[in-house]
Amino acid sequence: MQNSTSKTWLKPGTRQCLLRRALIKSMGYTDADLEKPIVGIVNTWAETNPGHYNFRQLADAVKRGVWAAGGFPLEVNTMSICEVFFDISSLIYRNLLSITTEELIARHPFDGVILLGSCDKNVPAQLMAAVSADKPMIFLPGGPMLPGNYKGESLACGTDSFKLWTRYLAGELGEDDLKQAEGCLYGSVGACPIMGTANSMQCATESLGLSLPGSASALAVSAEKMRYAEETGRQIMELIRRDIKPTDIVTKEAIENCITVLMSSGGSTNLIIHLTAIARRAGIELKLDEFQKISERTRVLVDVKPSGKGTVGIEFHQAGGVPALMKELEPLLHTDALTVTGNTLKENLKNVQPPYLPEVIAPFDKPLKPEGGIAVLHGNLAPRGAVIKRSAASIMKFRGEARVFDTLADAEKYLLDPESDMDENKAVVLRGYGPKGAPGMPEFGNYMPIPPKMHKRGINDYVRITDSRMSGGAFGTVVLHVCPEACDGGPLGAVRNGDIIEMDVDRGILNVELTPEQIEARLKETKFEPKEKFERGFVRHYIDNVMQADKGCDFPYL
Repeated sequence: MQNSTSKTWLKPGTRQCLLRRALIKSMGYTDADLEKPIVGIVNTWAETNPGHYNFRQLADAVKRGVWAAGGFPLEVNTMSICEVFFDISSLIYRNLLSITTEELIARHPFDGVILLGSCDKNVPAQLMAAVSADKPMIFLPGGPMLPGNYKGESLACGTDSFKLWTRYLAGELGEDDLKQAEGCLYGSVGACPIMGTANSMQCATESLGLSLPGSASALAVSAEKMRYAEETGRQIMELIRRDIKPTDIVTKEAIENCITVLMSSGGSTNLIIHLTAIARRAGIELKLDEFQKISERTRVLVDVKPSGKGTVGIEFHQAGGVPALMKELEPLLHTDALTVTGNTLKENLKNVQPPYLPEVIAPFDKPLKPEGGIAVLHGNLAPRGAVIKRSAASIMKFRGEARVFDTLADAEKYLLDPESDMDENKAVVLRGYGPKGAPGMPEFGNYMPIPPKMHKRGINDYVRITDSRMSGGAFGTVVLHVCPEACDGGPLGAVRNGDIIEMDVDRGILNVELTPEQIEARLKETKFEPKEKFERGFVRHYIDNVMQADKGCDFPYL
């Protein structure tokens, strides 16, 4: 790919250059401005995305830093993706945002780029684009929101919304209670305050070396975040001067560092898909087994929802955030990895103090849990793997009957029916909701409710198995990303009611008690098609081209 820079784009002597310079001057800029390196500020601000609502102010602070360091900032806007506001799975549009962002970076005269992003699909989309376009870049995390409060109890959006909804279904909360709680779930704008996908991705970006140290966990609505924004504007000029590009930073070692932080923080399972896609853009093939190997040598140290009690922008940040966590994990990390500071990780960590709050970021020899937060499963139900958020699950070993559903509505009807035979000895299988099937692999793993009759018995977890995803804020024993999906001929399509499912998280096993011949015969009898028909547009393109979860759900030509 040819990267357009200001020196070639604005070089005098052609009519094209005349027009370009004239157009920039029409906005009031001067010849002196045109002599400076041009910094693109790629902004995902939108009023349909609370996680990005503060980005206008952040962009202004970034510009101050760029101007102060001798650069010429120009802001461009892209689409902004919010999982909740999209009426079809937002994972589809991660790829679209990636494509458009890459083209904006590559085709404009930017010598360097600052990406403003938050929320779970925007961040990986921007990183995928930045790696592919490969111009000097720094990512500025939008930051977590404040937690809410309901009747003296601290609330953290998605995680606590699931708990409130379970209580409502069980008759423990009335309509008025739910309405009151509705205004208390979110304490401010910003990313959901838990270690869900949004904050997991922002912490991942910092641990990859693509954000300034400490910036990921700084509250969206804080003076500190504004200072990080201005410093990001200053630092991009140093990366331009030294020609440090994303592919210099996103190495196999940096990705392994990032996975280590993910496993230790109890972060979102969605990152396995996103990191696989980012790595692929850098020419690095990530296999699920590599996540498992790192998980086995790591431990959960971070006491933050949904795996713990605290929030990202308060307790985790006060404990020292990502730098303090990486300091505790330093013996497991590749410390010679380069970062956007222009220094190695070792240099960045040199003066970092151990975690200020050991009850929030635990010592490595006194972990909250003795293994990493995510486990990988294999077996005849998942020949190419499946994942489970072990740190948010309560059932590590299971053998019991399957109850199989091809629509979420049917699953919900069964689970909410007081006369159903559902109990803790059954596994609910929800299929046909993978990358192609839904389409877009929606977060339906957490949409299967706790049956009220089980909740009243004090049982708030059961085994769920699906080829869809789960919100990073959710919890429970949910096996996800079963690959290949049912719509791609995966064996999940062969399961019938009453089949015996075996799951052993510690041994990495996910099986159905069927012979290969039985599975093959059943798959020949059943053909799964996408839940919705799209004859045109980007969604049609997505269905025709998307790769499976183990390949990062990217397009093969990117």
